[in-house]
Amino acid sequence: MANTSHPIETTTAASMAGPLFLLAGSTVIVLTDALAGTALSMARLDMMGGTHASADEFAKLDYGYTAAKLIAFSLTPWLAGLLTLYRCVVMAGVVMTAACFGAAHINDLELLFGLRLLQGMSGGVLLTGTQALLFRSFTRKHQPVVQSIYAVGAVVAPATLAPYMHGWLLDRIDWSFIFLWSVPFGIAGIAMLALSPHSQEVQSKRVRFDLEGLLLFTVAASSFTYVLNQGNRWDWFNDRTIVIASAAGFAALGLQLIRQFCDQPFATIFNFTVFRNANFAFGIVASLAAGFALLGSSFVIPSFAVSVLKMTPVAAGSLLLPSTLTFIGSLFLTAFLIQKLNLPGIVTVPFGILGLMFAMWLLSASSGDSGITDMTPAILIRGLALGFLFLSITLVTLMSLDESLLLYGVALFNIGRQVGGLVAISFLQTFIEDQTAYNRAVLAAHIHPGSEEVIARIGSVSRLLSNHGLEFDLADKTAVSLISKQVALQATTIAFDTAFFAITIFFLAAAPCLILWKIALGRIHPAKDRA
Repeated sequence: MANTSHPIETTTAASMAGPLFLLAGSTVIVLTDALAGTALSMARLDMMGGTHASADEFAKLDYGYTAAKLIAFSLTPWLAGLLTLYRCVVMAGVVMTAACFGAAHINDLELLFGLRLLQGMSGGVLLTGTQALLFRSFTRKHQPVVQSIYAVGAVVAPATLAPYMHGWLLDRIDWSFIFLWSVPFGIAGIAMLALSPHSQEVQSKRVRFDLEGLLLFTVAASSFTYVLNQGNRWDWFNDRTIVIASAAGFAALGLQLIRQFCDQPFATIFNFTVFRNANFAFGIVASLAAGFALLGSSFVIPSFAVSVLKMTPVAAGSLLLPSTLTFIGSLFLTAFLIQKLNLPGIVTVPFGILGLMFAMWLLSASSGDSGITDMTPAILIRGLALGFLFLSITLVTLMSLDESLLLYGVALFNIGRQVGGLVAISFLQTFIEDQTAYNRAVLAAHIHPGSEEVIARIGSVSRLLSNHGLEFDLADKTAVSLISKQVALQATTIAFDTAFFAITIFFLAAAPCLILWKIALGRIHPAKDRA
C-alpha cells in the first residue's frame, strides 16, 4: 500500500493540535511499558509471596516477558502493513492496559504468566510503533525535539522514575498497584492518540507473513533470553538445560540468517537492507553499548543500595530519582545542539561515553558507609551522560533511513538495546557473585583464629556486648558471628565497587571499537549515506 501521509509542516494552533496529541500520547502510552516492564526488579519477593511461587516457577514471568517483547519487535512491520501503524499502537495500548489491570487483580501464577506475555508483546509493539509513527509524522528538522520528548517516556522513566515509584508502592501499599498504576497512563495515552487524526493516515507497505522466520526467531529469542536470564542461577554451561537452550538458540538464529541472505524477498521478519545505510550500521552497534550502560547501571546501583547499604526499596529507588532532571536536561541540550546549531548527530556521543566512565569510576569508591549524599554526584553525572548518549544514537541510527525501511530499523534498534541490557545484567550478576566469593576467600585467608589482631577484635566486641547486658559466653559467640558478617559485607562491597569499575573498563574498550567501526563504515559506504 502506498504511503499517502505527509510529515507535519504547518504551524497554526489548530493544525498543531493533532501532532501535539500524537507526541503526548506516544510519550504517555509507553509509560505503561516502563512501569510494567521493570516491575519484577523491585517487586520480585513480594510477588512471589503473593502468588505462592517458588523461584523456578516465578522466573518464567521474567524471561517470558522479555522473549515476548523481542518477538513483538520483529512482528511490528508485518502488523503495521496489515493494520496501519496507528491501529497497531492503539490496539497494543488497549492490550497492555487490560493486561496490567488483570495482573493487578490476579494471584494465579499461570494466569499471571499469560498476562506477562501479553504485556511483553504489547510493549514491544508500542515501543516500535510509536517511535516509527513519530518519525513518519514529523519532519526531519523537528525530530531532535520530538525524539527527546519521546525519550522521557521510553528511556528516562524506566531508568530513573520507575524504580522510585515501584519502591514507594511496595513500601506504602502493595505490589499489585505497580500494574494498576499503569492503567491511567494507558487510558490517557489512547485518548490522546485518538485526538491525532493525521497519524491515522500513515500507511505502511504490506509484507508477506513469514511463518518459518517467526518460528525460528521465536526459538532463538526464547532460548537466548532464558540463557541470559537463568544462566547465572544454574552455573551457566555446567547445566544441561543451559547448554541445550544455547545450542537451540544458535541453530535457530543461524538458520534464520541463512534464510535472510539466501532468500531475502521471502524472509520478511527482518530486512537487512537497512545495514547498507552506514549510519544505521554504526548506530545498531552503538545501541548495544548504550543498552549495556543503561540497563547495566540501572541494575547494579539499586542492587548495591539494597545489598550493601541495606536501603528500603523506596530509598533505593530514590537514589536514581535526582538523575531524572540531568537526564532530561541533557536530552534537550542535545536536541538544541543538533536542531538549532545544525551540529552533526554524533556530536554528544563522546561526552556521553566519558560521562558514564567518570560516573562509574566515582561509584567504584563507594563503601558500606556511603549514603545518598555521597553517591548523588555520580548519579547526576550518569543521568547527564545517558541523555547525551541516547538521543544522538537514536538520531544517527534512524533519521536517515528510507521510509520503507524505517520500521525494520526501529525494530532492530530496540532489539539491540534490549539485548545489550540483557547481556549487561547477566554479566554483572555473575561477576558480582564470583567477585564476592573470591573476596571472601581472600579476606578469610588473612583472618587467623589464633592471631593477636583477631583475638583482640573479638575481645573488644565481646566486652561491648557484655556491657550492654549480654551474657559473657553468648557475647563471645555473637562477637564472632558479627565479625563474620562484617567480612561478608566487606567482600560484597568490594565486589560491587569492582563491578562499577568494570563498566568503566567496558567503555574504555568499547569507545575505540566504535571509532574503528565508524572509520571502516566510512570507507565502505558512500558519503551520501553518512551523517
